[in-house]
Amino acid sequence: MAILDVFAPLDSKRIAPAEAQDTDILDTLKKEHDEVKEMLGKLVKSEKAAERNALLKKIKAALVPHVRAEEKIVYDAILALKEKDAKIDGNEGYFEHKHADMALKTLESITPASSPEYTAAAKVLKELIEHHVKEEESNVWSDVRKHFDKDDRIEMNRKFTAAKKKVRVP
Repeated sequence: MAILDVFAPLDSKRIAPAEAQDTDILDTLKKEHDEVKEMLGKLVKSEKAAERNALLKKIKAALVPHVRAEEKIVYDAILALKEKDAKIDGNEGYFEHKHADMALKTLESITPASSPEYTAAAKVLKELIEHHVKEEESNVWSDVRKHFDKDDRIEMNRKFTAAKKKVRVP
């Protein structure tokens, strides 16, 4: 993430290269957002340390590639626009990604994972991500739709899919 694995698709649901050839970037992002939201919900509800640790690992594995590729392909394209509001949206996205990165690192450092402190940190991460996704799907996606046509968005998806594969999850 950056915002950790939360946004990357689950291994069993990865987009096949053929699919990436004609998929709009916004459709891919929505699918990944929904997958991470589901995992974060499970993380907050779980009370078992082993389950929480496994979920956090999956979230991070999904989120980090998603966030890094999203920054490179989507946010950088938005920041390159001349429109002031679009630049604000792109910068805000980067800022929120940094906060999610910090929240993930903090969560990883809390032991035991069954503690009330871990529960609190998991709730904050979930709320942070949900807030970010809500704003992104509204503001950033509006910028993308306004400035990039369907063919551009399909090409962005190809680049996004390729960029995610290059990201190393710490």
